[in-house]
Amino acid sequence: MIIRNSAALIPLILLFTAVSIPIVALKKKQIAFFMVMIATSLSVIVSFYNIFRVLKVGTIHYHFGGWIPPIGIEYVLDPLSSFICLVINVIALLVLIHSKKIIEMESNIKSVPYYALVLLMLTGFNGIVLTGDFFNLYVFLEICSLAMYGLISVGGKQAPVAAFRYLIMGTVGGSFYLLGVGFLYIKTGSLNMADVRSIVPHLYNEPTVIVAISLMVIGFGIKMAVFPLHGWLPDAYTYAPTTSSALIAPTGTKIGAYAMLRILFFVFGVNYVSKTLHITDILAWLSAIGIIYGSIMAIAQKEMKRMLAYSSVSQIGYIGLGIGLCNPLGLIGAVLHVMNHAIMKACLFLVAGNYRVKLGHSNIFKLNDNIRKKMPWTTAAFTVAALSMVGIPPTLGFFSKWYLALGTIKNSSWIFLAVLLISSLLNAVYFFRVLEKVYLKPIKSNSLEEFNTLKNDKRDEVSSSALIPVLILSVALIVLGLLNTIIVKGIIEKMIPAGM
Repeated sequence: MIIRNSAALIPLILLFTAVSIPIVALKKKQIAFFMVMIATSLSVIVSFYNIFRVLKVGTIHYHFGGWIPPIGIEYVLDPLSSFICLVINVIALLVLIHSKKIIEMESNIKSVPYYALVLLMLTGFNGIVLTGDFFNLYVFLEICSLAMYGLISVGGKQAPVAAFRYLIMGTVGGSFYLLGVGFLYIKTGSLNMADVRSIVPHLYNEPTVIVAISLMVIGFGIKMAVFPLHGWLPDAYTYAPTTSSALIAPTGTKIGAYAMLRILFFVFGVNYVSKTLHITDILAWLSAIGIIYGSIMAIAQKEMKRMLAYSSVSQIGYIGLGIGLCNPLGLIGAVLHVMNHAIMKACLFLVAGNYRVKLGHSNIFKLNDNIRKKMPWTTAAFTVAALSMVGIPPTLGFFSKWYLALGTIKNSSWIFLAVLLISSLLNAVYFFRVLEKVYLKPIKSNSLEEFNTLKNDKRDEVSSSALIPVLILSVALIVLGLLNTIIVKGIIEKMIPAGM
């Protein structure tokens, strides 16, 4: 029975645990961590089972209560949804392992409600990916959005303002999407994605349908943080607690990218969005601008978390560009970069968290080569992730950019190819300046006290619970890079929609 219901199992596990944590852990706060670990571990196990099941038997449709769509709500497990669920839940598990020590140090965070919010956010993420119903997607979108506002707001002094700004932008994005769904329902009479897909080709020339898809794309453009709709992102990622940043940055915007990809290609159709409405062309150009803008702004930052935040604006642009290219190679590059960026950004934000634990800051200009001696493994993990961000082989970052480059060549989009090359150089500028600080630059001391502090090069790594997830993520970037052909041939190529 459990196997037969595996498509619906992940959101149910996460939601049930989220509701149970405030009750069970009311007197013993330590229980909350173990409950969240059990829930996310089960989610990872089910995610692995689901993807192997899909690869073996094909797309799986799960109907709640036995009600057949379009009346009932449907969950859909296909190569795309099962792959994205696996990425989300694995990243969440590793970040939450790391969170135990960090949350203990951040006294303003109450662990019981915090972990409940984390699980609610993951419930929303998984629900968005799995659902085959437009309105059900909106419900999950609101669940994860409300949880994210809370997870961001418990950071530093500026975090509530950043969370409020995100709340305003997120509400606008959600409202745009809901309006689009309403317009679409008026013309099609259905909320089921598969049902709408069969109806909408007869309504392509209807202004209502054009308005609907435009509103939905703008709504998810805000959630995805596509340039110039990214204004909420830098402050949210910078001022949020380390665990929140490491959870939301790798996965939050990818949910928007997934929804954009699903709606454009799998509901409205490749030819309609690319040749009739030219939505993909607009997305590609905005993403290309965002790639350069985010990279330049990252260079200007002195705080590592803020640098990584603007870097995310650039990296989201890679995914948007891959979608906008609207060819198989571009799509492979986009999906591969979803996984690549999730791993890289989780690793980098966790490294920033480790620096804050041991150094009390993550200011780039305060780093020096003594840190390499004190925290060699953390610094090594940062180096691997940085090289992957730049796109150095054999890391996974090289191969996602390689497929994107092949996609631009296939379309003869030479400007986009130039953007990819220039952005890699810009990535090298802002990451190599950090590597220069921790590996090459000699110690410069302004006071005797500072000199004595820096002179002590005794190894002082973070605890194993904070170090192991970082090392796993960094090693994964190399291993998955070497195995990229297996991932592309075995999984991602099966996601390519009809007509592409």
